Amino acid sequence: MSSTPLHRYRSHTCGSLDQKNIGQQARLSGWCHRIRDHGGLLFVDLRDHYGLTQIVIDPASPAFKDAESLRSEFVICVDGEVRQRPSGTENANLATGQVELVVSSIEVLGPAGDLPLPVFGDVEYPEETRLKYRFLDLRREKLHKNIMLRGQVIDSLRSRMKAGGFFEFQTPILTASSPEGARDYLVPSRVHPGKFYALPQAPQQFKQLLMVAGFDRYFQIAPCFRDEDARADRSPGEFYQLDIEMSFVEQKDVFEAVEPVLRGVFEEFGNGKRVTQSFPHITYADSMRWYGNDKPDLRIPIKMQDVSDVFRDSGFKVFARILDGDPKAQVWAIPAPTGGSRAFCDRMNSWAQGEGQPGLGYIFWKDGAGSGPIAKNIGAEKTEELRVALGLKDGDAAFFMAGLPEKFVKFAGAARVKVGTDLNLGDMDQFAFCWIVDFPMYEWNEDDKRVDFSHNPFSMPNFDREAFLKLGAADQETILNIKAFQYDVVCNGIELSSGAIRNHRPEVMKQAFALAGYGEDVLLEKFGGMYRAFQYGAPPHGGIAPGVDRIVMLLAEEPNIREVVLFPMNQKAEDLLMSAPSSATPKQLRELHIRLNIQD
Repeated sequence: MSSTPLHRYRSHTCGSLDQKNIGQQARLSGWCHRIRDHGGLLFVDLRDHYGLTQIVIDPASPAFKDAESLRSEFVICVDGEVRQRPSGTENANLATGQVELVVSSIEVLGPAGDLPLPVFGDVEYPEETRLKYRFLDLRREKLHKNIMLRGQVIDSLRSRMKAGGFFEFQTPILTASSPEGARDYLVPSRVHPGKFYALPQAPQQFKQLLMVAGFDRYFQIAPCFRDEDARADRSPGEFYQLDIEMSFVEQKDVFEAVEPVLRGVFEEFGNGKRVTQSFPHITYADSMRWYGNDKPDLRIPIKMQDVSDVFRDSGFKVFARILDGDPKAQVWAIPAPTGGSRAFCDRMNSWAQGEGQPGLGYIFWKDGAGSGPIAKNIGAEKTEELRVALGLKDGDAAFFMAGLPEKFVKFAGAARVKVGTDLNLGDMDQFAFCWIVDFPMYEWNEDDKRVDFSHNPFSMPNFDREAFLKLGAADQETILNIKAFQYDVVCNGIELSSGAIRNHRPEVMKQAFALAGYGEDVLLEKFGGMYRAFQYGAPPHGGIAPGVDRIVMLLAEEPNIREVVLFPMNQKAEDLLMSAPSSATPKQLRELHIRLNIQD
């Protein structure tokens, strides 16, 4: 037995003892994860960051009296001898499961009061309790593993970027406000009364300026701040992204740089799930038409089709009238392989009504013929035409919706996923990636009755430069049809990132903003630094910024981003643990030259 003095708190971690340590003295420190009384013998699962070790306290031990006072989550230090567990009591699920520590002394390092939520087990607790006591929540095994996974993923992203020739830079946190699609978080300036900094919604302008400065390949694990409402896949307040920018590149160069990074990380941490090897390119228009949104879940193999021609002048007067009433109206079909029963079709119809729709028309094929109200109205010939067009057979079904696509497309996308999920048509054991490309540069702003940017104002228009510079307000139809060199990368129905080839030509940038109703004065005020920089020799450049939180959420197979963030806010953007946001003192307000005018 070694005579080397033991460390004050531990000679080993709670995840390191095994059979090679049998007969040795050991000292462990950790939390009392679970306490069990077996006929006088006390068993405690002692937990630290590294794992669990079972400790045993015999009634004859001088430590037994101290052990009787232990409660869940007490922090203790124990000394004892490592021994083989009795036959039949081994735990193959633990790294330390072949041994136990027979305790000779116990020191309580940190007693614990009654717990507001249990650490042992995986019991669901209200969000308010979990966030208020997040330090306890983080002790739970699943959440603890998620946070460790997050760190490993970031390490992997960083090493892969460096291996790809990218250099890591840190950009400012206090910067200027810019209209990038979300509300800014403003920070009042003490030394400049009445003026405000903004926390960056993204390092967009800075990373582009780095390209102008000649740094060529940049990346950063960047914090971003947006005053947005929470969603399952978006934290309120702040999030992190793998921010990337490259010089002298076209769209395909960005794809070729990013795909190996994402593919490699998902292969490394995806628990053996298949990962798309070559990400397909899907245009925005096709994605909306086939999948009903611009972030398709390709694990579900259903593609919607426009079947308007079959219903035009058909016996189904409801759809025929809709098509005749508006030249932009269409009829879309959702194929439903194996869904060919009245019971399933009726369930889908009821679901549609629960979603606020009047219903969901359907045809199902059985015994060589189509059935259902639509089939009866359009007749056997058109029903067969539909079956062939949709690639269906006996035992299959199809669902239909009619009207203006922009009004029903969201519902159509949800119905596609519902059909695929309920019929188990998806191959869910994979990470299915794709690029969405050719986004529209502009859209019609119905509220303000004007043309506006559709997405990213910094994107280069995919349009002849000389012709673009000649466009004016009278060319509205042409303007609304302009595509941008803009792209999203999507995985399993989650948008991981938007990116673009940037508009680096000042005269094109000026025109792009003018067509959206912004004069050069706005350009100078909001983006003056970048706009001026482009006048001194700017390289063609582009980039992207995959969301770290969403990547980890997918890899951890968590439905809510809260489960992969250390200290998230609640749905109201409140930090219940630190009581933020909080009121400022009168002195603080005076120093910042601020007077409150709170409206009831």
